[in-house]
Amino acid sequence: MSRKKKALPVLENVTITDYAAEGKSLARVNDLVVFVQFAVPGDVVDLQVKRKKHSYCEAEIIKFIKYSDKRVKPFCQHFGICGGCKWQNIPYEEQLKMKQKQVFDQLTRIGKIQLPEFNQILGSVKSQAYRNKLEFGCSNKRWLTQEEINSGTEFSQMNAVGFHITGAFDKILPIEKCWLMDDLQNKIRNAIRDYAYETDMSFFDIRKQHGLLRDIMIRNSDTGEWMVLIQFHYEQSGDEAEAKKLLKYIADKFPEITSLLYVNNQKGNDTFNDLNIEVFKGNDYIYETMDGLKFKVGAKSFYQTNTEQAFHLYSVVRNFAELTGKELVYDLYTGTGTIANFVSRYAKHVVGIEYVPEAIEDAKVNSKINNISNTTFYAGDMKDILTDEFISENGKPDIIITDPPRAGMHPDVIQVIINAAPKRIVYVSCNPATQARDLTLLDSTYKVVAVQPVDMFPHTPHVENVVLLDRRN
Repeated sequence: MSRKKKALPVLENVTITDYAAEGKSLARVNDLVVFVQFAVPGDVVDLQVKRKKHSYCEAEIIKFIKYSDKRVKPFCQHFGICGGCKWQNIPYEEQLKMKQKQVFDQLTRIGKIQLPEFNQILGSVKSQAYRNKLEFGCSNKRWLTQEEINSGTEFSQMNAVGFHITGAFDKILPIEKCWLMDDLQNKIRNAIRDYAYETDMSFFDIRKQHGLLRDIMIRNSDTGEWMVLIQFHYEQSGDEAEAKKLLKYIADKFPEITSLLYVNNQKGNDTFNDLNIEVFKGNDYIYETMDGLKFKVGAKSFYQTNTEQAFHLYSVVRNFAELTGKELVYDLYTGTGTIANFVSRYAKHVVGIEYVPEAIEDAKVNSKINNISNTTFYAGDMKDILTDEFISENGKPDIIITDPPRAGMHPDVIQVIINAAPKRIVYVSCNPATQARDLTLLDSTYKVVAVQPVDMFPHTPHVENVVLLDRRN
């Protein structure tokens, strides 16, 4: 006989006292730490415990006793269900304070190294419509809210276009309006959805791996260009023709689209970096501009999703590097060479390294279209490319700029950096926790002399952080 699960308790009249990681807030009930989604410090609430460990639990709000004075009204109708903008109910100034605290806490708690006084976080130029890229899933399994389930209504239309729900990879929350990008993306996405409804186009079922309409990516740029990539899943003859009818409809309805692309994705996931992208209309790229430079951005390219704030982020990097025009700079995890090209006019030479070959080809193109001749780019896994032999061949760097993915740098890479002995390292991170870990490994040889948080993603707990390290004597 299976053991009956013990009912989880309700916690009454609990005051939310602080913010926690991953966009959660916290409270303390006796010796128990309680993590809560969508709460604001100062809220007084009743909580239903959902998961309990020895010293902490996770709970959700079932009743508000009192609303916090810090709370503001969310501007998006999907807030609280869509997991994207967990801090919409917090004033932006308060969000910045919490991000500053998050960087400080992680660097001090995890890093445990000597740190200077932190610079004040740079807030985003825009707090709405700041993104230049969004991706939407298409599924035949629409996510139903608890209110919709409780209503007892039978929904005839279960196909949906929107965002994946955390913890339910096969279900999509229908999105009517997203505020994070120019409103044209809402019109394009909803037009694709409505056409699919009207023509009875099948939506993808990720479990059973069938259905034609699979995924939508929309990008725009500060040059006024728009890119739309639609992923399809062909199963039978006629599917490609049906897909092209949708593409023609979108091309005719939205002349603003300068790059209309599509791909037949037969894989078990929605990634397409290893697939052939087809052009239906226009070019296979758009251009972004920054500080007088042009950057070619393709469907597979990485480019910072907050264009205006990226300029401020890269300006911090360039200022920290203190270039005089005589330095050999290594730009690790260079992507499409944005930082490398951004600093190149102030350096003697810049060497960029990146894992994705297509990104490196874009980096070379970006140097060419900007008449930059003092850059060299290499493609490959960082720990395999950046070796002592590589440095012997390309020269010992005076400055290393590194902007790794969320996982941070491999220990082998850190050791090669230490062996290369640059006089200065500028470390850009989208994850201060792994950055703190890496700073600990560098600490015997390099001292942190400046810390500058930068907010790229308003209404989310995510934050970029730039650290300047000087070689110890």
